[in-house]
Amino acid sequence: MKAVVCLKYGPPEVLDIREVADPIPRDSELLIRVHATTVTSGDARVRALRMPSPVFSLIGRLALGLKGPRKAVLGTELAGVVERVGARVTKFRVGDQVVAFVGVRFGAHAELACVPESFPVVKKPQGLAFDEAVAIPFGAITALYFLRDVGKVKKGQRVLVVGASGSVGVAAVQLAVHMGVEVDGVCSTSNVELVKSLGAGRVFDYTVEDFTKCATGYDVVLDTVGATTLAKCRSVLKPKGKFIAVVLTLKEIRQMLTTQLGGGQRVLGGVAPERLVDLEYLMRLAESGVLKPIIDRRYSMRGIVAAHQRVDSGRKVGAVVVQMCSGE
Repeated sequence: MKAVVCLKYGPPEVLDIREVADPIPRDSELLIRVHATTVTSGDARVRALRMPSPVFSLIGRLALGLKGPRKAVLGTELAGVVERVGARVTKFRVGDQVVAFVGVRFGAHAELACVPESFPVVKKPQGLAFDEAVAIPFGAITALYFLRDVGKVKKGQRVLVVGASGSVGVAAVQLAVHMGVEVDGVCSTSNVELVKSLGAGRVFDYTVEDFTKCATGYDVVLDTVGATTLAKCRSVLKPKGKFIAVVLTLKEIRQMLTTQLGGGQRVLGGVAPERLVDLEYLMRLAESGVLKPIIDRRYSMRGIVAAHQRVDSGRKVGAVVVQMCSGE
């Protein structure tokens, strides 16, 4: 099979398309013919070993690989067709169309991928094409975790999403609306109308206005891209408001500890778990039209370098999709 291989850290040009051995599913695994995958900020971060600080870079090398990713085929999410099933697989059959979030297991940037049945893998909603379905898991699972589990947002609260047009941001806006939350957003000029169309009330264009000087009274500020800090957002948060950092630096980690003690504004963060129940829930929302996939651009496998360049630009809107089958 063909796969996108990353053998060393660096710019998008380090990626190479190569013939590699077909994976063989274990008894509890599915072998999936990948029709569509994505390049996420996580993929780009691993490829470049782009970490928030030198300390994290060292930890990253130890965890991911010293000179290059230990798992050379990146890709955290995929949509495709089940080609084989292991002897112990009970929920899926050959021919099923599925969506899977493999997370740090990686391996989705290939024509074939093995996914354990216990992983977040579900049948694809019939109303979504492969490229639409694959645009949901990474951003929506992350947004759901930080809103529901970390922020514990409740109906009637006010939430501000910073980076509201990225893959996590567009999901966060839609999920917050579904939760009955009053949600505002921060994005660039070209994306203001999109974020409004997803249900945001007020949308701040950061190129012409500083939201920290013209907004107030939020229960939660969800920073999806590492664009701001608690210090800058204190004036917009309620006295016991929560600043949630999706992209954690050492500073936020220290603040997570120190702000627990005073009973005032708090910094929260974490790592979104990869849970089957969450993907099932999100796909039901997508099937019902509550959660709409937002696709920035579509690339073929041959365009993988350009896809990574687009993610590196910081200007993508929603998901960058890579179509692995020429017919899709």
